[in-house]
Amino acid sequence: MGCRQLHEAIRRGERRVDRAGKLRDGRDGDMKTVGMSFRTRRTLLGLAFISPWLIGFLLLFAAPLIQSLRFSFSKLSIAPGGYGLEPVGWANFKESLFVHASFNRVLVDSIAQMALNVPMILFFSLFTATLLNQKFRGRALARSVFFLPVILASSAVAAAESAGLINLMGDANAIEASSGAGVSYNILSMVRMLSDVGIPAAFTDYIVEAILRIYDIISSSGVQILIFLAALQSVPGSMYEVARIEGATAYESFWKITFPMVSPLILTNVIYTIIDSFAGSPVTKIIYETAFKTQNFGLSSAMAWLYTLVVGILLIVIGWGAVAPHSLQLMNS
Repeated sequence: MGCRQLHEAIRRGERRVDRAGKLRDGRDGDMKTVGMSFRTRRTLLGLAFISPWLIGFLLLFAAPLIQSLRFSFSKLSIAPGGYGLEPVGWANFKESLFVHASFNRVLVDSIAQMALNVPMILFFSLFTATLLNQKFRGRALARSVFFLPVILASSAVAAAESAGLINLMGDANAIEASSGAGVSYNILSMVRMLSDVGIPAAFTDYIVEAILRIYDIISSSGVQILIFLAALQSVPGSMYEVARIEGATAYESFWKITFPMVSPLILTNVIYTIIDSFAGSPVTKIIYETAFKTQNFGLSSAMAWLYTLVVGILLIVIGWGAVAPHSLQLMNS
């Protein structure tokens, strides 16, 4: 079935569902609506799903966001009886962009690091989820091992480490110090080997960057692996059986069945990975130090809003780039 026939079948199905909620009046032959249409029910169901988040946002986050926006356009002075706000217009934003010593540089570096990390994390997550979806002994244990970095990055583990109950970073640094020379030698050997076989230098540099970031990639891939694994388990096994009967190889089954079925969740993982990478960015440290070490809350709020604006623009561009081709295809059909 072609794409156009599929969209027509979907529209016919929606019209049938809409007609199911209506009752024909025998006098004039016109339709009288009883109950709600399919689109209305679907809209209400979506609102019901996001209502907990919406209520929490309005109760817990709306007021601080408005307050921080006020701070970003003001100079805040703390007094014994409270604080005072002196309007300064766009001065805090101009200082963040053109005066501050490191905010611009760190922000650009964070975007560059994100552009490198996101493809690596997505590739590793999909590859690992595909392996973990196979049937083998110890599959549950293997899945738990790959989700451990998410648990180790939780606030509970961070609190235990700060209290001195565990020492994850000390052990990790000791391992890195003991194996650093050997790892560097192996990387140099690999670079020489790739250069000797004629692989372009840009591709070699990307591979080296991936190897150097392997710890960050693994520690940032737990949730993405879980999402891809859920998508893989939703693929009907009958599709693989038919492909096997038709003589398709495992490579062809992956690109013709597996990848198209999980591709809708690639955008979800891209958005999650971008937000997660920016949440742990050095920019947040600059914002925190500006607020609580130099007591410049107005400048800190302006930095936070600029940072949020950059993240929002990136997400909008990526979302539009993913949705626009489908919208054009629907319009043409």
